[in-house]
Amino acid sequence: MDTKYVFVTGGVVSSLGKGIIAASIGKLLQARGYRVTIRKFDPYINIDPGTLNPYEHGECYVTDDGFETDLDLGHYERFTGIRTTRNNSITTGRIYKAVIDRERRGDYLGKTVQVVPHVTDEIKRRIMMGTSDKGSDGLDFIIIEVGGTIGDIESAPFMEAIRQLRWELGRNAVCVHLTYVPYLKAAGELKTKPTQHSVKELQSMGIQPDILVLRTERHLDDNLRMKVASFCNVDLECVVQSEDMPSIYEVPVSIQRQGLDAAIMRKTGIPVGETPAMKPWHEFLDKQRHATREVSIALVGKYDLQDAYKSIRESLNLAGVYNDVKVKVRFVNSEEVTAESVATLLGGMAGVVICPGFGGRGIEGKITAAEYSRTHDIPTFGICLGMQMMVIEFARNVLGYQDANSTEMSADTTHPVIDLMEEQKTVTNLGGTMRLGSYDCELTEGSRVYDVYGKTSIVRERHRHRYELNNTYKEEYEQAGMKCVGINPAADLVEIVEIPDKRWYIGTQFHPEYSSTVLHPHPLFMSFVKACVGSEK
Repeated sequence: MDTKYVFVTGGVVSSLGKGIIAASIGKLLQARGYRVTIRKFDPYINIDPGTLNPYEHGECYVTDDGFETDLDLGHYERFTGIRTTRNNSITTGRIYKAVIDRERRGDYLGKTVQVVPHVTDEIKRRIMMGTSDKGSDGLDFIIIEVGGTIGDIESAPFMEAIRQLRWELGRNAVCVHLTYVPYLKAAGELKTKPTQHSVKELQSMGIQPDILVLRTERHLDDNLRMKVASFCNVDLECVVQSEDMPSIYEVPVSIQRQGLDAAIMRKTGIPVGETPAMKPWHEFLDKQRHATREVSIALVGKYDLQDAYKSIRESLNLAGVYNDVKVKVRFVNSEEVTAESVATLLGGMAGVVICPGFGGRGIEGKITAAEYSRTHDIPTFGICLGMQMMVIEFARNVLGYQDANSTEMSADTTHPVIDLMEEQKTVTNLGGTMRLGSYDCELTEGSRVYDVYGKTSIVRERHRHRYELNNTYKEEYEQAGMKCVGINPAADLVEIVEIPDKRWYIGTQFHPEYSSTVLHPHPLFMSFVKACVGSEK
């Protein structure tokens, strides 16, 4: 069949959950046997979010092929299990750069370069990328999530490109518009006017939504849905509500129950057929609902923002479900961790995660946390910079190198146990220049991680860093009890350290949280949470 396109736009306010809706639609279409991918189009002019402050943009997610992307791609992967690439994340910056590069090469043959048609044509090309392939590699559905809110000046070229494509593609394109229905407590009423205005704004751009998803904190009755359908020229069966749920993973089941996937198929001329049972997904939800025991795990980092460590939080929650517990993540600001406060902040925790990051702020707090969890035998998981802090702490307090440090934090340290990778020493630009994407890691037979991964010799994990454990000190670490049990075979770089004498004390230079999905939680998180459950008194 021809590739179908589902455009997901948002109105009224931001942060309504377009990414969750897009991922849920992808999951439902997948369950019907279709080959699906999801792409995020962001209106900001940055080439990618790699240089953005997490306070500005939340977590920076990394694809298999080493592209830094928006955190919504994490939702896409966790829900659907697909492996995203650089083609799944497009920004205005990338679009304009491609157009300007073409202009400089003379590809436009002296024509005046304009938003229409040149920029919109480039957007359309990116939207349709990969659909020329037929057969086993072809895509049945491409879901396009457009960042921002309808009416934003930055998103105008994307809306124009979508308008053109909808005209060209006919029934092969569907627009799903997500809006907000607020509840006014003083009046005791739900208000549809913001939704009506948002749809009118979309219509003014030449786009009529086919399906409306109404984000709401209260249940909407049929009369309200009928009112919205009437004012917005949308079929009643295509007005779906997205209520607050106990878990984001309930959303696919909720919108399936309301027939959103069936509506998409009818709009694109595909026979609806039977509703998929989605048995594994329902089994996961049942486990999640019945997990009552809580396990508290401290997240030691410097960004006091939930989205800054989104994939880690979700990986812990998923692993908790499969270990029949609710993981209660407690953020601990590493700037507040001192020798005097650490016992108060971490005492009673079933486990500790030392978070990734960059720069010197909060570093000493992470080192203090690593020392406390190591000496008190609390299950500890260090990720990327977190692993490096575990390595530095061990050098200072076990190897006896009091000034041990990373050259990222202290260029003149006499014991640079963490040092800049050789190929990074000539790098001047910050964007997209780190060690990014998936690399092989060879595991030491008989190590804990070897068993955790199911006695597999080679695993492949995603990276985002510039600094590594300095191999000059590798033998000293091994002799003192911190084993280097994961090595990149091509570059001889240490990727995993562990202390076998502890209940669970493992650091990874890579980011395992990027690979954890709803139906296949990452084995390291599974093992870590299991150890946390066992460590509770």
